[in-house]
Amino acid sequence: MSAASPPGTRQWQSSDQRHHLHPFTDHKAMAEQGGSRIITRAEGVYIYDSEGNKILDGMAGLWCVNLGYGRQELVDAAAAQMQELPYYNNFFQCTHPPAIELSKLLSELSPGNFNQVFFTGSGSEANDTQVRLIRHYWALLGRPDKMTIIARKNAYHGSTIAGASLSGMSAMHEQMRLPVPGIVHIEQPYQFALGADMSPAQFGLQQARLLEEKILEIGVDTVAAFIAEPVQGAGGVIIPPDSYWPEIQRICDEYNILLVADEVITAFGRLGEWFGSSHFGIRPDLISIAKGVTSGYLPLGGALVSDRVGEVIINKGGEFAHGFTYSGHPAACAVALASLRIMRDEHIVERVRERTAPYFKQRWATLAEHPIVGEARSLGLMAAIEIVKDKSTRERFHKDQAAGSRCRDFCVDNGLIMRAVGDTMIVSPPLVVEERHVDELVDIAWRCLDLTAESLEAS
Repeated sequence: MSAASPPGTRQWQSSDQRHHLHPFTDHKAMAEQGGSRIITRAEGVYIYDSEGNKILDGMAGLWCVNLGYGRQELVDAAAAQMQELPYYNNFFQCTHPPAIELSKLLSELSPGNFNQVFFTGSGSEANDTQVRLIRHYWALLGRPDKMTIIARKNAYHGSTIAGASLSGMSAMHEQMRLPVPGIVHIEQPYQFALGADMSPAQFGLQQARLLEEKILEIGVDTVAAFIAEPVQGAGGVIIPPDSYWPEIQRICDEYNILLVADEVITAFGRLGEWFGSSHFGIRPDLISIAKGVTSGYLPLGGALVSDRVGEVIINKGGEFAHGFTYSGHPAACAVALASLRIMRDEHIVERVRERTAPYFKQRWATLAEHPIVGEARSLGLMAAIEIVKDKSTRERFHKDQAAGSRCRDFCVDNGLIMRAVGDTMIVSPPLVVEERHVDELVDIAWRCLDLTAESLEAS
């Protein structure tokens, strides 16, 4: 924010600094940089700050505002439900129509035999729930020793203790002495960083077979499940080679371990299918959802449960001692129903697959021609560029130069939200983005890469 910020901005920033702890934020650094940016309103694919700046939201909020801002139907759905039944819980053999109807709709939209859903308030809670479901399932089958869950390095599965343990991010682990026992990690299928000298097919098989190696190392009788995002999102939009997921599926089937697809980001059209699992042709036993299920308008998450797991939990009997006060909140469920029906009725998923994503892929690929871009990759409406010092060797800039952070700041100052993951820049625009918005996004990104290159050369 500039020194000439209006009084309202300065007052908000001052109060924010005194009272508000932000997620994943160095508060000292934020204060030194002048304080937080105050977002005051939004419309379509744009957000507006307290100084009147119009900014193209290239991250759809936080991977979630699929239908864009200002959809009155979603506001009306929340208001109507608040009038009818603002809250009741799903404990004590009670429920309500929005939870029932949403459960049914999710079963209809999901891939394969998913006929139950356990509602949560977020993706983190959804993945916590998966840990509970996985271990409860094996215990009911008389296999309580099958406790270990395998995840991937650089994955993101949430910020709760279990979610952060499943996540493969070293900074989170070091801060909280994680992971908790019974969770281990294998390397990710990140070809740009780890397999530049291999063909995609070879690299995909190599990385998938790390799962098999880990299962055999730990012991087949102790491994309960493998959890992974179809495309790693917060880790930098890591798109696996085509050979990766079929081999993962083979390994899970052969060693009789549950496959958990964390689709908090990839579900509900992000990859041009209702679920990312469908794009990759995998058959998960459990699916985590959140974010786009309500288009971000209210918080809601859930664990979709396949018949393989659900029938055991239901038919074996006994209490599943797990739940949240806001599991299946009626207003959140009502908004989710409205959001998913809009997506279905307006053919949003088909539009992404057949029109928007192909155009986006074509335009995004042009960024690979920039002198400091080592790779530009995309799938559906998720994309990344790798900022490098040397395109031929993929050498990065020195970490103290903070190339990614520089680029992110130039983007915001020039009207675009693009996120930095180290020196990888990522975007995930609303699913209702138009070709003209894609052109604007790519044009601003190129301009900001120019500014980043000039800044790095001068530093």
